[in-house]
Amino acid sequence: MKEAVASRLVDLVERLIGAPMPVRLRAWDASEAGPAGGPVVVVRHRRALRRLLWNPGELGLARAFVTGELDVEGDLAEGLHRFWSIAREQRTDGGSLSLSERLDAVRLAVSLGAVGPRPPAPVSEARLSGRLHSRVRDRAAIAHHYDLSNDFYQLLLDPRLAYSCAYWTQDPADYPEYGLADAQRDKLDLICRKLNLRPGMRLLDVGCGWAALLIHAATHYGVTATGVTLSARQRDFGVARVAELGLSGQVEIRVQDYREITDPPYDAVASIEMGEHVGEDNYPTYAGVLYRLLRPNGRLLLQQMSRGAAGSDSAPGGGAFIERYVAPDMFMRPLGATLAMLEQAGHEVVDVHTLREHYVWTVLPWLETLRERREEAVALVGEEQYRVWLLYLAGAALAFDENRMSVHQMLAVRPDDHGRNGLPRARPHLLGGDPGEEPAVPLPHGIGPSARRGAPDGV
Repeated sequence: MKEAVASRLVDLVERLIGAPMPVRLRAWDASEAGPAGGPVVVVRHRRALRRLLWNPGELGLARAFVTGELDVEGDLAEGLHRFWSIAREQRTDGGSLSLSERLDAVRLAVSLGAVGPRPPAPVSEARLSGRLHSRVRDRAAIAHHYDLSNDFYQLLLDPRLAYSCAYWTQDPADYPEYGLADAQRDKLDLICRKLNLRPGMRLLDVGCGWAALLIHAATHYGVTATGVTLSARQRDFGVARVAELGLSGQVEIRVQDYREITDPPYDAVASIEMGEHVGEDNYPTYAGVLYRLLRPNGRLLLQQMSRGAAGSDSAPGGGAFIERYVAPDMFMRPLGATLAMLEQAGHEVVDVHTLREHYVWTVLPWLETLRERREEAVALVGEEQYRVWLLYLAGAALAFDENRMSVHQMLAVRPDDHGRNGLPRARPHLLGGDPGEEPAVPLPHGIGPSARRGAPDGV
């Protein structure tokens, strides 16, 4: 009697990872093997094995998952965690097989009828061309992710469409009425307070997204705000929302590369989770542009993701899946390397604020919304993209939770010609006080605790 497919697959996996199979596996012949309880990996088609033969490791697994040839029943994040734990203990990335291991895999694939030509890559995989981080290629990389569908992002995100790590000032377990929209509002307000925004100041937001910060700063802090983005869909959405709120005379949004900005210096500059997209070689240029665009004593607020400094944690692009499907050409480095580049450009770094766990609390509501509104999401972006986002969000929550990725707010100042930064001596004033405190100077539209707990910027 022929041995069931699942048992043969589990036996091979255990030999390759050097540990017991961490999850149960079900094969296309309905056979099952592995531990009971927890997530179940479902190999729906032989083609999933063929993809792994051609691309062992993360890329082959990602392609099989995105196409639906490989699936997970149960908690996807838990399944990823179990495999990642083994990889970390064994100190392997799962993609470097010895010759004998490859031969074992090929023999099994041949016996299961899984050998054949390389399967085509899923249509949702990024296909960029041209010189790395040229202006044309950067626009294409941003369009791949951010021009996906404004309707999809409206489904997934909070009403402001703030697509970055939120700042959770309350625990929803203790304050059930406090949720993602509140945390995103508190993040925007924290940025404005760190920048010490006041009525009449000029603010530049480099990589402004759907204009969440521009609108918040103009509405609550009375600034004149300019935003630049490489996404035409983001610009169109932001311009329409600005007009709807009656802020067209106060907020300008452009489709423009950061290297093309020639404006006079601003009082304050923000760049929220955009620095990851400029690339390693171009980061000194990016830091220099931000310096040039600040007046002396002007403040810069960067919010940016980072990766660890050693081992597999150092994957600067986030890994094969992220690089091919989510954020092509992204580069994340250790925090210290970014701070060094900022200082080399002339910035004086005055505060670093780690928000890593806040990103876990931010991603989980996005993931919950995606799962709960699956049919709507598939109707907007298709089954492949839905599966890309399912894997992306589950993996991101896990990466931040396990400290393989982090995110920081970095506050810097451009010193004047005499080396003075113009900062107050007391740290609470530097950082704008604590959430819930009344500001030292009354601001327009009431930005006190009661106002901040209100509706999101007229939306």
